Amino acid sequence: MIEKHIVLEDIDPVVFYGVNNGHLQMIKSLFPKLRIVARDNVIRVLGDEEEMCKFEENIETMRKHVLKFNSISEEDILDIIKGKKTKEEGTKGVVVYSISGRPIKGRSENQQKLIDAFEKSDMIFAVGPAGTGKTYLSIALAVKALKEKTAKKIILSRPAVEAGEKLGFLPGDMKDKIDPYLQPLYDALEDMIPATKLQDMMEKHTIQIAPLAFMRGRTLSDAVVILDEAQNTTTAQIRMFLTRMGWNTKMIITGDMTQIDLPHDQKSGLREALAILGDIEGISVIKLGQKDIVRHKLVTRIVNAYDAYDKKRKDELEKKKKEQKV
Repeated sequence: MIEKHIVLEDIDPVVFYGVNNGHLQMIKSLFPKLRIVARDNVIRVLGDEEEMCKFEENIETMRKHVLKFNSISEEDILDIIKGKKTKEEGTKGVVVYSISGRPIKGRSENQQKLIDAFEKSDMIFAVGPAGTGKTYLSIALAVKALKEKTAKKIILSRPAVEAGEKLGFLPGDMKDKIDPYLQPLYDALEDMIPATKLQDMMEKHTIQIAPLAFMRGRTLSDAVVILDEAQNTTTAQIRMFLTRMGWNTKMIITGDMTQIDLPHDQKSGLREALAILGDIEGISVIKLGQKDIVRHKLVTRIVNAYDAYDKKRKDELEKKKKEQKV
């Protein structure tokens, strides 16, 4: 008789054990020769050495399943015990799974191009209108890299456009003032990583969310770094950000050129960066359009309406200029 302690690393034990410990009870029934006691993320096992080895292998396979798919069912447990592939394993093209078990993958040609670019390029610009999934998919790629241990941390950043006097009027400390700007990033992460695990990762700085100004002076290595809403960076800000890149780092810069919130006398750093860096080897530029919009169908109509309005306004301005010259 031997005793071993198995630690369920990197996963939420509540998901592993099931509702009312249903999965745990099932596992116990499948290994009647072993005495199994679980507490928090540690499973204590007592029994025959040969049976113990088989149990360890199966538990590790189950742990990896939960890590990958954020869920496990009784059917999955039975398939793993029998040495068969689970039904989720047969699904192709999935980046990661949401905490509800929903597969997150490219849903359009250009979204798939973004996924492919992440494999071959160290820096990717993903530019397109609202609703094209550029931020959500970028964070999914970062979470995948973290789970597969090809990156040690995720760093997410956004420019706080009103980081001057207006921000000072908001209540709370600096974190409280900045969090509203970063909330879309939190929302995406909460959809992909269980709440307790996400909190732990943020406390350990495995996942860092910070405004762009906090990037100055840092060298970002062994990480996936995402700059969201990059159209609202100045030329100096984006240049500072891009030069933070360290060893074994991938950068994704997302933006929507139709939603620039900078003062009219300031040039968008993203527009300039695309003009300067677009043809450099190792950098991919993915342009997403209306056909890539994956939100409510009204979003596509709204984007189309504003595009038409902008074009009409531009044509009118050009017409006035010509008339004035005459």
